Amino acid sequence: MAEPQENDAPQRLHVANMRPEDAGRGIARISRQDMRRIGISEGEPVAISGRRRTAAIAMPAYDEDEGLLSVIRLDGLLRGNAGAATGEQVEIERAETLPARHITLAPAQKNLRLQGSGDALRRTFAHRPFVAGDVISTSVHVPHGYGDGLPEQLREMLNIPAYGLQEIRLLVISTSPRGIVRMTPETEVVLRPAYEEPAEARRPDITYDDIGGLGDTIDQIREMVELPLRHPELFQRLGIDPPKGVLLHGPPGTGKTLLARVVASEADASFFLINGPEILGKAYGESEERLRQVFNQAKDQSPAIIFIDEIDSIAPKREQVGGEAERRLVAQLLTVMDGLEPRQNVVVIGATNRVDAVDEALRRPGRFDREIIIGVPDQDGRREILGIHTRGMPVAKDVDLEGLARVTYGFVGADLAALSREAAMDAVRRILPDIDLETGIPAEKLENLQVIRADFDGALKRVQPSAMREIMIQVPDVTWKDVGGLAQVRERMQESIELPLRDPDAFRRLGIRPAKGFLLYGPPGTGKTMLAKAVAREAEANFVATKSSDLLSKWYGESEQQVARLFRRARQVAPTVIFIDEIDSLVPARGGGLGEPAVTERVVNTILSELDGLEELQGVVVIGATNRPNLIDPALLRPGRFDELIFVPVPDRDARRQILGIQTAAMPLEKDVDLDDVADRTDRFTGADLQDVVRRAGLMALRRSRDTVGVDEFEAALTESRASVTPEMEREYETIQASLGKEGPLRQPIGFRLATPGG
Repeated sequence: MAEPQENDAPQRLHVANMRPEDAGRGIARISRQDMRRIGISEGEPVAISGRRRTAAIAMPAYDEDEGLLSVIRLDGLLRGNAGAATGEQVEIERAETLPARHITLAPAQKNLRLQGSGDALRRTFAHRPFVAGDVISTSVHVPHGYGDGLPEQLREMLNIPAYGLQEIRLLVISTSPRGIVRMTPETEVVLRPAYEEPAEARRPDITYDDIGGLGDTIDQIREMVELPLRHPELFQRLGIDPPKGVLLHGPPGTGKTLLARVVASEADASFFLINGPEILGKAYGESEERLRQVFNQAKDQSPAIIFIDEIDSIAPKREQVGGEAERRLVAQLLTVMDGLEPRQNVVVIGATNRVDAVDEALRRPGRFDREIIIGVPDQDGRREILGIHTRGMPVAKDVDLEGLARVTYGFVGADLAALSREAAMDAVRRILPDIDLETGIPAEKLENLQVIRADFDGALKRVQPSAMREIMIQVPDVTWKDVGGLAQVRERMQESIELPLRDPDAFRRLGIRPAKGFLLYGPPGTGKTMLAKAVAREAEANFVATKSSDLLSKWYGESEQQVARLFRRARQVAPTVIFIDEIDSLVPARGGGLGEPAVTERVVNTILSELDGLEELQGVVVIGATNRPNLIDPALLRPGRFDELIFVPVPDRDARRQILGIQTAAMPLEKDVDLDDVADRTDRFTGADLQDVVRRAGLMALRRSRDTVGVDEFEAALTESRASVTPEMEREYETIQASLGKEGPLRQPIGFRLATPGG
């Protein structure tokens, strides 16, 4: 690395956000060219001056930033310490640090009390530069492999054990000597137990680093809220009014309230919270008066953000509410929002998870100028959120956050926070039997406490994704190893379902769309449900199984709403496989009834529009299973809806042998049991029939009080069992297969019936 060139003049750099995994470590990311201009090397302290002065450790820019000059990436705490916002400029220069003789620290959060001496913090903050008034974090852990390639001393400095299981933010009350100091082994550290008001006014220390998985949403909200509050002169120069309001909507737990608090914090604005139900009063006009008071206070303390949580509760659609008080409150909210003058520097943010219940008069420019969807995070977003919640956690090297992000589909931010908390509690439970709480927890126990992979595995079993709680969701435990035979069907499903869900970019590169729907048809018991579960498991997708009885209702319009709700939830937690068993009873051919359309006809229309309507179905695959495909409405059996019609046949001899091997894998068989012979004697037996044969053989061994299952038990089981598929049924399915494959959808062939066993 080239030697730094000395330069006494401070350099002005533009502030940009840092990756969440770097937050709280007291580092600044600067390009190597800018380092040479400033005259510093990697790992050296730099002084950062915005509206106040602070210090950080210089680290090289991210790979994608190399060559991007005049940019410094800071986390939220350093931006707050420097008094600078994203997009503003700060002055950077080499910092001359003095060894600290004395440092006094206190909790930076109210309602937090700390016990113990400050000795533990001396090693945690070793070599870190400080300025009195800074807020610092005990979050100094880095992921495994993060420091590869760094100098040994620097890597050790960045990977010092954190203060405990939780990230704690501390305020530097005072230092001796004054100025930029560094922590040394000789520094006397005094830890005050309770929060102390800093000498200079500071904004709250919640920052963009504390919110993850929102990607472009943060840029949108900054553009709509932070920019008008910080720089209203831009809008005045352009001769346009800044936005008055933003409506955030999405599933519960995705971070709508947290995002509003972060924006208020970063914009250095006053924050007024209105919880919908709390504004309501008993007396006539009391609710409207409370609302007016909040808006008047915001005008007096501008720049300000008014955040209305659960806005649907105070501004419902007026034609759908019976009370006069609710209508008056909606009208009052419309009036006060219209009364906001452009130069008053007040922005209203509303949040709801029922956006369709909000009065339409609010949802127009001039009131809520933009509606932003806060959706369920994707895999990269979940990885980001997990990194934030494990930032102050001593995580063992065997914990794979990438793997956790991959298997937590459907989890929102609140779920991932609960997952991290449960894993940490499991780590605490592990050491509880070895300690005496009355005498206190030994320091070495705390130092060796780690959250391991088994803790996260246990937490995964207890934490359920909240975005899917209204419908039955499961992560299937069936793999391709559990599916016997059906090699051709399996290969076709892997190619058509698993590949698009796992690698959608491959289809985009070729300019083709993946299939949306699949119809598995064949005799009962051939493994259609098991195939759907296996493909969902192998594609690492959510599996939503539903029955016709779950979707059909006697109330007019309710069935269509259930279907629409099912697809909406599936979109939120994509990738998702929706499996509808016995689909023929849900979507029979239309036109059979007289008079008013039957409920199933309306359901067919809804499913048709969901599969191939205006709203594109992305990351969601629908699999239907039936043994009566001739009854399904023909409009479903065309490309664009059910693209693939897959026949699941009765297993042949080799497939039967494979199924028997799977079914008897956990059974103690005697050496004389010949599964090849059993496979030869079970012609036209389905997978379910073969499972029944194995079950009967096991029951026979129980009756005879035997510990193993022998050939006699299988002989008796074969005598009691029979094939559920008759030759007539096989011929009828061949006719159906030929008709569906060559002549398009089959419409009830004359004389077709599904024969019963023996019929």
